[in-house]
Amino acid sequence: MKKVLKIVGIILLILVLLIAAVVGALLYKNHRDSLRAWLPENYYTLPQPELPLEGKYTGAGSYAVSHAVISYGDKTIQNVRVWYPADMETAARTWPVVFIVNASNVAALNYEPYFARLASWGFIVVGNDDRQTGTGVTTKATLDFMLALNADESSVFCGKLDETRIGIAGYSQGGAGAIRAVTEYVGGAFRALFTGSAAHSYLAQMWGGYDAAKVDIPWFMVAGTGNSDDTGLTDPAAEWTGVAPLFSLEENYAKATGEPKVRARASGAEHEEMQIRSDGYMTAFMLWQLCGDEEAAGVFAGEDAEILRNANWQDVEKSM
Repeated sequence: MKKVLKIVGIILLILVLLIAAVVGALLYKNHRDSLRAWLPENYYTLPQPELPLEGKYTGAGSYAVSHAVISYGDKTIQNVRVWYPADMETAARTWPVVFIVNASNVAALNYEPYFARLASWGFIVVGNDDRQTGTGVTTKATLDFMLALNADESSVFCGKLDETRIGIAGYSQGGAGAIRAVTEYVGGAFRALFTGSAAHSYLAQMWGGYDAAKVDIPWFMVAGTGNSDDTGLTDPAAEWTGVAPLFSLEENYAKATGEPKVRARASGAEHEEMQIRSDGYMTAFMLWQLCGDEEAAGVFAGEDAEILRNANWQDVEKSM
Protein backbone atom coordinates (compact mmCIF):
# COMPACT_ATOMS: atom_id res chain seq x y z
CA MET A 1 0.00 0.00 0.00
CA LYS A 2 2.80 2.42 0.91
CA LYS A 3 4.47 1.66 -2.40
CA VAL A 4 1.25 2.46 -4.28
CA LEU A 5 0.83 5.74 -2.38
CA LYS A 6 4.42 6.62 -3.13
CA ILE A 7 3.87 6.03 -6.86
CA VAL A 8 0.66 8.07 -6.79
CA GLY A 9 2.52 10.87 -5.01
CA ILE A 10 5.28 10.86 -7.62
CA ILE A 11 2.71 10.96 -10.43
CA LEU A 12 0.90 13.89 -8.79
CA LEU A 13 4.19 15.71 -8.31
CA ILE A 14 5.03 15.23 -11.97
CA LEU A 15 1.59 16.53 -12.99
CA VAL A 16 2.00 19.59 -10.76
CA LEU A 17 5.43 20.28 -12.25
CA LEU A 18 4.09 19.89 -15.79
CA ILE A 19 1.19 22.24 -15.09
CA ALA A 20 3.56 24.77 -13.52
CA ALA A 21 5.82 24.53 -16.56
CA VAL A 22 2.93 25.09 -18.97
CA VAL A 23 1.58 28.03 -16.96
CA GLY A 24 5.07 29.51 -16.74
CA ALA A 25 5.57 29.15 -20.47
CA LEU A 26 2.22 30.82 -21.20
CA LEU A 27 2.97 33.68 -18.82
CA TYR A 28 6.37 34.17 -20.44
CA LYS A 29 4.82 34.12 -23.92
CA ASN A 30 2.18 36.65 -22.87
CA HIS A 31 4.85 38.89 -21.40
CA ARG A 32 7.01 38.57 -24.51
CA ASP A 33 4.03 39.27 -26.78
CA SER A 34 3.10 42.32 -24.72
CA LEU A 35 6.48 43.86 -25.58
CA ARG A 36 6.41 43.40 -29.35
CA ALA A 37 4.76 45.27 -32.19
CA TRP A 38 1.48 43.70 -33.28
CA LEU A 39 1.25 45.50 -36.61
CA PRO A 40 3.58 44.80 -39.54
CA GLU A 41 5.48 47.79 -40.90
CA ASN A 42 3.35 47.84 -44.05
CA TYR A 43 0.02 47.23 -42.28
CA TYR A 44 -1.57 50.14 -44.12
CA THR A 45 -1.27 48.28 -47.43
CA LEU A 46 -3.63 45.55 -46.18
CA PRO A 47 -7.03 47.34 -46.41
CA GLN A 48 -8.78 47.59 -49.77
CA PRO A 49 -9.81 51.24 -50.18
CA GLU A 50 -12.91 51.73 -52.30
CA LEU A 51 -12.43 55.30 -53.52
CA PRO A 52 -9.49 57.67 -54.25
CA LEU A 53 -9.38 59.75 -51.08
CA GLU A 54 -9.70 56.70 -48.85
CA GLY A 55 -6.82 55.18 -50.77
CA LYS A 56 -4.69 58.29 -50.49
CA TYR A 57 -5.08 58.83 -46.76
CA THR A 58 -4.81 55.13 -45.88
CA GLY A 59 -1.27 55.20 -47.26
CA ALA A 60 1.85 56.87 -45.95
CA GLY A 61 2.45 60.60 -46.17
CA SER A 62 5.48 62.38 -47.59
CA TYR A 63 7.49 63.05 -44.41
CA ALA A 64 10.38 60.94 -43.16
CA VAL A 65 9.74 60.06 -39.53
CA SER A 66 11.78 60.01 -36.33
CA HIS A 67 10.69 59.02 -32.85
CA ALA A 68 11.60 59.38 -29.20
CA VAL A 69 10.92 57.27 -26.12
CA ILE A 70 10.86 59.28 -22.90
CA SER A 71 10.61 57.68 -19.47
CA TYR A 72 7.71 59.17 -17.56
CA GLY A 73 8.70 57.78 -14.17
CA ASP A 74 5.28 56.33 -13.44
CA LYS A 75 4.45 52.62 -13.45
CA THR A 76 1.14 53.19 -15.25
CA ILE A 77 2.24 55.46 -18.08
CA GLN A 78 5.81 54.04 -18.03
CA ASN A 79 6.97 55.75 -21.24
CA VAL A 80 5.75 58.57 -23.43
CA ARG A 81 6.37 57.65 -27.06
CA VAL A 82 6.47 60.35 -29.74
CA TRP A 83 6.69 60.01 -33.50
CA TYR A 84 7.28 63.13 -35.55
CA PRO A 85 8.38 64.38 -38.98
CA ALA A 86 12.19 64.29 -39.04
CA ASP A 87 12.10 67.87 -40.37
CA MET A 88 10.73 68.97 -37.00
CA GLU A 89 14.21 68.99 -35.49
CA THR A 90 15.49 71.69 -37.86
CA ALA A 91 12.44 73.50 -39.25
CA ALA A 92 11.53 76.83 -37.68
CA ARG A 93 7.84 76.11 -37.38
CA THR A 94 5.26 74.42 -35.18
CA TRP A 95 3.40 71.20 -35.99
CA PRO A 96 -0.11 69.85 -35.35
CA VAL A 97 -0.31 67.16 -32.67
CA VAL A 98 -2.44 64.03 -32.30
CA PHE A 99 -2.66 62.10 -29.02
CA ILE A 100 -3.55 58.41 -29.30
CA VAL A 101 -5.43 56.69 -26.44
CA ASN A 102 -4.79 52.94 -26.20
CA ALA A 103 -7.40 50.19 -26.31
CA SER A 104 -7.65 47.65 -23.47
CA ASN A 105 -4.41 45.82 -22.64
CA VAL A 106 -2.54 47.60 -25.42
CA ALA A 107 0.43 49.95 -25.11
CA ALA A 108 1.83 52.34 -27.70
CA LEU A 109 4.85 50.05 -28.09
CA ASN A 110 2.54 47.37 -29.50
CA TYR A 111 1.54 49.29 -32.60
CA GLU A 112 4.43 51.58 -33.44
CA PRO A 113 3.90 51.41 -37.24
CA TYR A 114 0.48 53.02 -36.73
CA PHE A 115 2.05 56.05 -35.05
CA ALA A 116 4.81 56.27 -37.65
CA ARG A 117 2.38 56.25 -40.58
CA LEU A 118 0.29 59.05 -39.06
CA ALA A 119 3.41 61.10 -38.33
CA SER A 120 4.39 60.81 -42.00
CA TRP A 121 1.43 63.09 -42.76
CA GLY A 122 3.03 65.93 -40.81
CA PHE A 123 1.75 65.34 -37.28
CA ILE A 124 3.56 64.98 -33.99
CA VAL A 125 1.91 61.80 -32.72
CA VAL A 126 1.98 61.02 -29.00
CA GLY A 127 1.18 57.85 -27.07
CA ASN A 128 2.08 56.14 -23.83
CA ASP A 129 2.28 52.61 -22.43
CA ASP A 130 -0.82 52.71 -20.22
CA ARG A 131 -2.92 49.60 -20.94
CA GLN A 132 -6.06 50.79 -19.10
CA THR A 133 -6.92 54.26 -20.41
CA GLY A 134 -10.69 54.53 -19.93
CA THR A 135 -10.67 57.23 -17.25
CA GLY A 136 -8.73 59.69 -19.40
CA VAL A 137 -6.43 60.50 -16.47
CA THR A 138 -3.19 59.29 -18.08
CA THR A 139 -4.06 61.06 -21.32
CA LYS A 140 -4.32 64.33 -19.43
CA ALA A 141 -1.01 63.60 -17.71
CA THR A 142 0.63 62.86 -21.07
CA LEU A 143 -0.75 66.08 -22.53
CA ASP A 144 0.62 68.08 -19.59
CA PHE A 145 3.98 66.31 -20.00
CA MET A 146 4.22 67.24 -23.69
CA LEU A 147 3.16 70.84 -23.08
CA ALA A 148 5.93 71.09 -20.49
CA LEU A 149 8.45 69.81 -23.06
CA ASN A 150 7.14 72.41 -25.51
CA ALA A 151 8.32 75.07 -23.04
CA ASP A 152 11.57 73.30 -22.08
CA GLU A 153 14.54 74.81 -23.91
CA SER A 154 16.55 71.62 -23.40
CA SER A 155 13.98 69.48 -25.23
CA VAL A 156 13.92 68.67 -28.95
CA PHE A 157 10.20 69.44 -28.74
CA CYS A 158 10.69 72.99 -27.42
CA GLY A 159 8.53 75.37 -29.43
CA LYS A 160 7.56 72.61 -31.88
CA LEU A 161 4.01 71.74 -30.77
CA ASP A 162 1.24 73.96 -32.11
CA GLU A 163 -0.93 74.20 -29.01
CA THR A 164 -3.83 75.56 -31.06
CA ARG A 165 -3.94 72.43 -33.25
CA ILE A 166 -4.18 69.36 -31.00
CA GLY A 167 -6.33 66.35 -31.84
CA ILE A 168 -7.09 63.12 -30.00
CA ALA A 169 -8.01 59.63 -31.19
CA GLY A 170 -8.98 56.59 -29.15
CA TYR A 171 -10.10 53.03 -29.81
CA SER A 172 -12.42 50.78 -27.80
CA GLN A 173 -11.71 51.51 -24.11
CA GLY A 174 -9.43 54.24 -25.43
CA GLY A 175 -12.39 55.78 -27.23
CA ALA A 176 -14.13 56.18 -23.88
CA GLY A 177 -10.88 57.54 -22.44
CA ALA A 178 -10.55 60.04 -25.27
CA ILE A 179 -14.07 61.33 -24.63
CA ARG A 180 -13.25 61.63 -20.94
CA ALA A 181 -10.02 63.50 -21.67
CA VAL A 182 -11.87 65.95 -23.89
CA THR A 183 -14.79 66.54 -21.54
CA GLU A 184 -13.52 66.09 -17.99
CA TYR A 185 -9.86 66.90 -17.64
CA VAL A 186 -8.33 69.21 -20.16
CA GLY A 187 -10.35 72.39 -20.54
CA GLY A 188 -10.28 73.12 -24.22
CA ALA A 189 -6.84 71.87 -25.29
CA PHE A 190 -8.17 69.49 -27.94
CA ARG A 191 -9.58 70.75 -31.23
CA ALA A 192 -10.71 67.50 -32.87
CA LEU A 193 -11.86 64.08 -31.63
CA PHE A 194 -11.89 60.70 -33.35
CA THR A 195 -13.26 57.56 -31.70
CA GLY A 196 -13.05 54.07 -33.18
CA SER A 197 -15.53 51.56 -31.73
CA ALA A 198 -15.63 53.53 -28.48
CA ALA A 199 -17.12 51.51 -25.62
CA HIS A 200 -20.78 52.49 -25.33
CA SER A 201 -21.73 54.72 -22.41
CA TYR A 202 -23.19 51.93 -20.26
CA LEU A 203 -20.12 49.72 -20.71
CA ALA A 204 -17.85 52.71 -20.06
CA GLN A 205 -19.26 53.07 -16.54
CA MET A 206 -16.54 50.69 -15.38
CA TRP A 207 -14.09 53.55 -16.02
CA GLY A 208 -16.33 56.31 -14.72
CA GLY A 209 -18.55 56.70 -17.77
CA TYR A 210 -18.73 59.67 -20.11
CA ASP A 211 -21.22 62.31 -21.20
CA ALA A 212 -21.26 62.81 -24.97
CA ALA A 213 -23.30 65.99 -24.49
CA LYS A 214 -20.14 67.66 -23.19
CA VAL A 215 -18.26 67.13 -26.47
CA ASP A 216 -18.19 70.58 -28.05
CA ILE A 217 -15.44 70.04 -30.64
CA PRO A 218 -15.52 68.38 -34.08
CA TRP A 219 -16.04 64.62 -33.68
CA PHE A 220 -15.73 61.74 -36.13
CA MET A 221 -17.08 58.52 -34.58
CA VAL A 222 -16.96 55.08 -36.20
CA ALA A 223 -17.65 51.44 -35.38
CA GLY A 224 -17.95 48.12 -37.19
CA THR A 225 -21.09 46.28 -38.23
CA GLY A 226 -19.76 42.91 -37.04
CA ASN A 227 -21.17 41.03 -34.07
CA SER A 228 -18.32 42.07 -31.77
CA ASP A 229 -19.36 45.72 -32.08
CA ASP A 230 -23.10 45.18 -32.52
CA THR A 231 -25.01 42.03 -31.58
CA GLY A 232 -28.34 43.53 -32.63
CA LEU A 233 -29.56 43.64 -29.03
CA THR A 234 -30.48 46.99 -27.54
CA ASP A 235 -30.62 46.78 -23.74
CA PRO A 236 -27.05 47.00 -22.41
CA ALA A 237 -28.25 46.69 -18.82
CA ALA A 238 -29.73 43.26 -19.49
CA GLU A 239 -27.80 41.76 -22.41
CA TRP A 240 -24.53 41.96 -24.32
CA THR A 241 -25.03 44.45 -27.13
CA GLY A 242 -21.46 44.50 -28.43
CA VAL A 243 -18.80 47.11 -27.67
CA ALA A 244 -20.06 49.88 -29.94
CA PRO A 245 -23.55 49.13 -31.30
CA LEU A 246 -25.25 51.41 -33.79
CA PHE A 247 -27.56 52.82 -31.13
CA SER A 248 -24.54 54.07 -29.17
CA LEU A 249 -23.24 56.00 -32.19
CA GLU A 250 -26.70 57.43 -32.78
CA GLU A 251 -26.94 58.46 -29.13
CA ASN A 252 -23.47 60.05 -29.03
CA TYR A 253 -24.06 61.84 -32.32
CA ALA A 254 -27.39 63.26 -31.13
CA LYS A 255 -25.91 64.51 -27.87
CA ALA A 256 -22.65 66.00 -29.16
CA THR A 257 -22.73 69.77 -29.62
CA GLY A 258 -19.49 70.28 -31.54
CA GLU A 259 -19.42 70.97 -35.28
CA PRO A 260 -18.83 69.36 -37.63
CA LYS A 261 -19.73 65.86 -36.48
CA VAL A 262 -19.80 62.62 -38.45
CA ARG A 263 -20.78 59.07 -37.62
CA ALA A 264 -20.30 55.98 -39.81
CA ARG A 265 -19.82 52.23 -39.64
CA ALA A 266 -17.26 50.15 -41.52
CA SER A 267 -19.21 47.54 -43.46
CA GLY A 268 -18.49 43.97 -42.37
CA ALA A 269 -15.79 45.00 -39.89
CA GLU A 270 -15.31 43.38 -36.50
CA HIS A 271 -14.19 45.29 -33.43
CA GLU A 272 -10.52 44.29 -33.68
CA GLU A 273 -10.36 45.42 -37.33
CA MET A 274 -11.50 48.98 -36.74
CA GLN A 275 -8.13 50.59 -36.13
CA ILE A 276 -6.89 49.54 -39.56
CA ARG A 277 -10.22 49.93 -41.36
CA SER A 278 -10.72 53.51 -40.16
CA ASP A 279 -7.10 54.63 -40.44
CA GLY A 280 -7.41 56.52 -43.72
CA TYR A 281 -10.52 58.51 -42.91
CA MET A 282 -9.25 59.25 -39.39
CA THR A 283 -6.15 60.78 -41.02
CA ALA A 284 -8.29 62.79 -43.42
CA PHE A 285 -10.42 64.10 -40.54
CA MET A 286 -7.37 65.27 -38.60
CA LEU A 287 -5.84 66.90 -41.70
CA TRP A 288 -9.12 68.70 -42.34
CA GLN A 289 -9.73 69.87 -38.78
CA LEU A 290 -6.16 70.61 -37.67
CA CYS A 291 -4.57 71.68 -40.95
CA GLY A 292 -7.47 73.04 -43.01
CA ASP A 293 -6.75 70.53 -45.79
CA GLU A 294 -9.51 71.10 -48.38
CA GLU A 295 -8.83 67.86 -50.26
CA ALA A 296 -9.22 65.88 -47.04
CA ALA A 297 -12.45 67.78 -46.38
CA GLY A 298 -13.84 66.16 -49.54
CA VAL A 299 -14.21 62.92 -47.58
CA PHE A 300 -16.82 64.51 -45.30
CA ALA A 301 -18.14 67.85 -46.52
CA GLY A 302 -21.04 68.45 -48.86
CA GLU A 303 -23.66 66.38 -50.62
CA ASP A 304 -21.02 64.60 -52.73
CA ALA A 305 -18.76 63.70 -49.80
CA GLU A 306 -16.73 60.60 -50.60
CA ILE A 307 -17.81 58.75 -47.45
CA LEU A 308 -21.42 58.86 -48.71
CA ARG A 309 -20.42 57.05 -51.91
CA ASN A 310 -18.04 54.53 -50.36
CA ALA A 311 -19.27 50.92 -50.23
CA ASN A 312 -16.83 50.30 -47.35
CA TRP A 313 -18.97 52.55 -45.15
CA GLN A 314 -22.64 52.64 -44.16
CA ASP A 315 -25.02 54.26 -41.67
CA VAL A 316 -23.42 57.61 -42.35
CA GLU A 317 -24.79 60.77 -40.79
CA LYS A 318 -23.05 64.12 -40.87
CA SER A 319 -23.79 67.70 -39.97
CA MET A 320 -22.15 69.48 -42.91
